[in-house]
Amino acid sequence: MQVWAVIYDRDNFPDTLYHNALSLVDQTAQSKIKKFRRREDACRSLIGNLLPRVLLRKRGVPKDALAFATTDTGKPYCIAPGIDPPLGFNVTHDEGVVAMAFGTGDLGPPAFNVGVDVMQLKIPPYSTFADFVDSVSSQLTPLEHDLVLADIPQSEAVRRFYWIWTLKEAYTKALGMGLGFDFRRIQYNVPEEAVTIDGELARGWQFRKFEVAQSGNKYVGVAARFIGGRFLTIEDLDVGSLVCYDAASFVNRAVEELN
Repeated sequence: MQVWAVIYDRDNFPDTLYHNALSLVDQTAQSKIKKFRRREDACRSLIGNLLPRVLLRKRGVPKDALAFATTDTGKPYCIAPGIDPPLGFNVTHDEGVVAMAFGTGDLGPPAFNVGVDVMQLKIPPYSTFADFVDSVSSQLTPLEHDLVLADIPQSEAVRRFYWIWTLKEAYTKALGMGLGFDFRRIQYNVPEEAVTIDGELARGWQFRKFEVAQSGNKYVGVAARFIGGRFLTIEDLDVGSLVCYDAASFVNRAVEELN
């Protein structure tokens, strides 16, 4: 499993590049992107659409064969012919980072069980960390609640919280379920690196943790994939499996490869 992370900075992403790249995606995607009122939201959506297209070109798929569909729950997947082995991917974004996890499509076709989430390490303004945790406590198990409010430095507590949250998000995205899934069914014991689903060990799942920096801000993320079997693995993403791009450089590359 690999992750591409695109670092977006509005001040370094000219409008001309946005307009040049918009035509690289299909009309349906263009319509969705144009609905965003804020340019930075439109740019993040555009980058998210370009990521799998650049990946497919790298895999040798001709430009005129790039094609995608969505499951009944809205998870995108590739329908381009001739990809062997099959490819699973998932895209996410938060603030200045757009990330895509991808890997061999093992189980759960047609979209396959690959998911990713990334979030900036921050506490909402005008809130204490304890109040922030309490505001989402309905999505945490009692153990998780205790872990993030333990007697540890606040910086470590914030990291624990976002490791827990991004893992839960990545898991549900891998399933293609997203909103509506009760996060309390998932429990991530960060100190012991153990994940349970409905009280049972999450056998057959791979979770890969990664960190990204953007303009002085720190982000953590988790990529998830179901491969089957009896084992659960939770590890840092291998060196070389996380590739970071500057947004303008990445989109310029997309313009060259997709035009």
